[in-house]
Amino acid sequence: MAEYKLALKKREVVGKKLKGLRAEGMIPSVIYGGKEPILAASEYVSTEKVLEKAGYHSPVDLDVEGKKKMAIVKDVHIDPVSRKIINIEFQAISAKEVVEATTPIVIVGFEESEASKTYHFAMTRAIEELDVKAKPADLPKELEIDASSMKEVDDKLKISDIKLPEGVVFADKELDPEQVVASLYDPAAEAEKREAEEKAAAEAAAEEAESETEGEEPKAEEEATEEKAE
Repeated sequence: MAEYKLALKKREVVGKKLKGLRAEGMIPSVIYGGKEPILAASEYVSTEKVLEKAGYHSPVDLDVEGKKKMAIVKDVHIDPVSRKIINIEFQAISAKEVVEATTPIVIVGFEESEASKTYHFAMTRAIEELDVKAKPADLPKELEIDASSMKEVDDKLKISDIKLPEGVVFADKELDPEQVVASLYDPAAEAEKREAEEKAAAEAAAEEAESETEGEEPKAEEEATEEKAE
C-alpha cells in the first residue's frame, strides 16, 4: 500500500471538450500499464497536493471509482501561460515489480561543516536528482548525501558519496561514481573577482573613450584651418 492516495473518476470527454472539464476544477489524466489506457480525471486541489508530496518518485494508490491501482507519476503537463496543471500521465505498477523513478538529492549536514561555520563557504549544485530502480515499497523519497565533513574550498560531493538504501540501485548502470553532485566556493573571493573584473572593464572603456577623443582633436583643428582659408 502506498503512502499517498488519490480518488479519480473515469471520463469520456477528450480533445477540445477537456477545456470544460478543467473549468469545473478537474484535471484530466491517463493511466497506462493495463491492457488499455484508462482515461480519468481528479479534483484539482487534492491532486496538486498529492503531486507535491509524491513527485515522480513515490507510488500513489489510485482509486478509480472503486477500482484500485498503484501507480507512479510519469509526466505532468503544465500550461505555459497560467502555469496550471492541464494533464497527468500515470504508470500503473505492481508491488512486486522493480520500477524506475526520478528521485531528488538532498544534501544534509552542511550547516554543521567547517566549510560553512568557520570559512563561510557556500555550495553550488551540479545535480539535483537521479533515476533509481527498486520495488515500490523500497523507493526512497530522497537520496541523502552528507556534507558535514566538507572543509576546503575545493572539496566536492560525488555520486559515490550517496548511500543508497537496501534494495535500491541507480537506473543508469554506466553512471560515473566520480561525477560531481555539489562543490564549494568562496562568496567573498567571488565578489572580489567580480569587482576586479568590473573595475578593469571600466578602466578599459575609459581609456578607449579617451583615445577616441584624442583622435578627434586634430581633425577639429584641421577643419578650423580650412574654414579660415576660405
